[in-house]
Amino acid sequence: MSLRRFVDEHDGAERGLVLANRSQPEQLRRMLAGVFSEQPVAVDEAEVEEVAEDTVLLLDESAEVLAESSLDAVSSSLLFTNSDAFVTGSTSLAETSLPAVIKGLEGVKFRLRGYPQSHKEKLLLIAVSRHIERTAWQRDTGTHRASFQRLSRIVDEQGTYRVYETLGGSDVDTHVYGVDDQGTDWATELGVTVHAGETEDYRDSWFVIHRPPDPAAPDTPNPYALLAVEDENGVWDGFFTTDPDEALPVDDYVQREL
Repeated sequence: MSLRRFVDEHDGAERGLVLANRSQPEQLRRMLAGVFSEQPVAVDEAEVEEVAEDTVLLLDESAEVLAESSLDAVSSSLLFTNSDAFVTGSTSLAETSLPAVIKGLEGVKFRLRGYPQSHKEKLLLIAVSRHIERTAWQRDTGTHRASFQRLSRIVDEQGTYRVYETLGGSDVDTHVYGVDDQGTDWATELGVTVHAGETEDYRDSWFVIHRPPDPAAPDTPNPYALLAVEDENGVWDGFFTTDPDEALPVDDYVQREL
C-alpha cells in the first residue's frame, strides 16, 4: 500500500471555466486556457447576460455555475505569478488568496509536469498548498501535515520557512515529512514535528492536509487535503478535496504509516 493508491482510486470530477464578457486583452484568455490545456478542465469564452465584464465562471458537468471570480483575481493569484513568489516569501501567508473558481476545482484529477518540463503547471498545486496552510493558520487548531520530498527545502526556501515558522508558533499541531538530507536541527526552533524516511511515500509524495480537532462534531469545518504523487518521468498526478470521505482516509494513512 502507498499514497499512490488514493490517487489511482480517485475518479476525478470534470469542470469547465468560461471567461464571460471579456474586455481585457486576448492574451489573458490564452494564458488562462494554457494553464488547463492538459487538464480535464475546458476553458471557453462567451457573452453572458447579467454577469460583469471579465468574470470567470466555474461550471460543473451539467453546465451549472458553481462559482465565479473576477479575471483580475485569477490573474493575480495564478496567471501573473510564479513559484518564486512562494519560495522567496514575497507572497506572505496573510496575503495568500485563492479565487472561488480555483477552490471549486476540488475533486478534479490533475496531471502536471514538474520542472524542467514545465515552469508553470505545478503552480496550481503550489497555490492550493499555500491556501491549505493559510486555512490551518486561520483556524489555529487541529493538525496540519505536509510533505516536502527533501526536508532541506523547508530551510532552503525562505517563504516555506516563514510559513512553517508561523504554523509552528500557532496552536496547530504541525508535522512535516520527507527524506532527511541535511539534518533537522531546525525543527525545535520552528516548533514542528519531523517525520523522516526513505520510502516511496517520503520521496515521491506531495501532501498538505489540515484536519480539524473533531471532524465528526457538529458545525466543524471540513478537512482539507491535497495529494499528488510523482512518477518516474517527473509528472505529478493528484487532486485536492474538502470531502471528509476522501481527505480523512489520506490523513489516517499518513498518521499510521509515516
